[in-house]
Amino acid sequence: MLGRLLSPRRSRQFHRLASNGKITLLCLFLTVVTLREDLGAGKFGTPEKDLDEIRDTSSYIRRRAEPRRVLEDVPVTNQGRRSKETYVSGSNSYADFDITKILKDDDDGVDEFQRDPSQPYSLGPKISNWDSQRTQWLKKNPSFPNFIAENKPRVLLVTGSSPKPCENPVGDHYLLKSIKNKIDYCRLHGIEIFYNMALLDAEMAGFWAKLPLIRKLLLSHPEVEFLWWMDSDAMFTDMAFEVPWERYKDHNFVMHGWNHMVYEHKNWIGLNTGSFLLRNCQWSLDILDTWAPMGPKGKIREEAGEILTRELKDRPVFEADDQSAMVYILATQKEKWGDKVYLENWYFLHGYWGILVDKFEEMIENYHPGLGDHRWPLVTHFVGCKPCGKFKDYYSVEKCLKQMDRAFNFGDNQILQMYGFTHKSLESKRVKRVRNETSNPREVRDELGLLHPAFKAAKM
Repeated sequence: MLGRLLSPRRSRQFHRLASNGKITLLCLFLTVVTLREDLGAGKFGTPEKDLDEIRDTSSYIRRRAEPRRVLEDVPVTNQGRRSKETYVSGSNSYADFDITKILKDDDDGVDEFQRDPSQPYSLGPKISNWDSQRTQWLKKNPSFPNFIAENKPRVLLVTGSSPKPCENPVGDHYLLKSIKNKIDYCRLHGIEIFYNMALLDAEMAGFWAKLPLIRKLLLSHPEVEFLWWMDSDAMFTDMAFEVPWERYKDHNFVMHGWNHMVYEHKNWIGLNTGSFLLRNCQWSLDILDTWAPMGPKGKIREEAGEILTRELKDRPVFEADDQSAMVYILATQKEKWGDKVYLENWYFLHGYWGILVDKFEEMIENYHPGLGDHRWPLVTHFVGCKPCGKFKDYYSVEKCLKQMDRAFNFGDNQILQMYGFTHKSLESKRVKRVRNETSNPREVRDELGLLHPAFKAAKM
């Protein structure tokens, strides 16, 4: 038996086995070396540290294999190893992210336009023949008529907000509700809409930012007959009310207000400039030119504010605002401007929220959309709430936000009812079904007449 084990055949088999074992050991050694290079040798190169490092790396690989919503740029070191610090410092939470990191404006090295302080402020080069320029343009472009039907002017509703996020965590949500509300009304009434987030003139920040924008839009859109300015904190609460455009055929500027409060008493709240209509014509450019010089921030605005407080009834002491300035212009230059200004109070082109929102349930019980006045206001304006700011002037945050929700839902119900739904209450974001589905949807009655209203039937 010993001879058989030591035979030449068995000797060759043992030799082959030994050779294969050496190759296997060599491959195993190279594999361990490679793993130590890729995964790290631990802090001190001990087996325990190697095991911890392998566990961490394996855990990371599993996490990377899971579905993710965020794409990450992973820096690579010279040795090809991922930098673990990237995953520690970079946050995947919007709540933890510092938004100011991406809101910084880079200096492009180009100086901003600086107005000559010795010259009076102006919105732009003086234009004296806009009516004739516009008439010629309309003749050359018949596919863009300024009236889309008889007594139905082409209207552009203009609103906007700051280019920066709101200064409180819920402000942008309420701005979204406000623009959704305006889009709904404009869609129903065949009105175009322009939302602005750019400050066109740094000198005219705050109250006055609307003026450079309005002038630019009037000159850029000669096909627009009326521009409708509306503040971001104002909402439509009567979706069925159509502005009586025929009433203003001889007027260029329509604001909510009272003649006696402006012309006789010079009351600084005799009118409101949070929602107004302005015709596209030379007269409007001229009154904008008269209005704007009180607006530049700094010394000019502060000194103008002192004049307005002294001249207008009950006005508090603060810098010049666009509303007080307009009251002052009309009260002191009635002969020049008064004939073309219509101070509307038959319906609520502007309605003060403090006297309206708590009465919504009463309105629902006793009245119906389409009235536009105190029974069912066209516009509810949240003066003083400043939903995008840090602080409120006079009212609590809770009251402002609750009432804004009620006003939004009040208007939104008129939209949802067209499709068989309504909010469960004016305080609720949830909706409920108010009619059953049918196999004959064309037989469903459009109670408010908003699905296909006559005022939208005009060819756009």
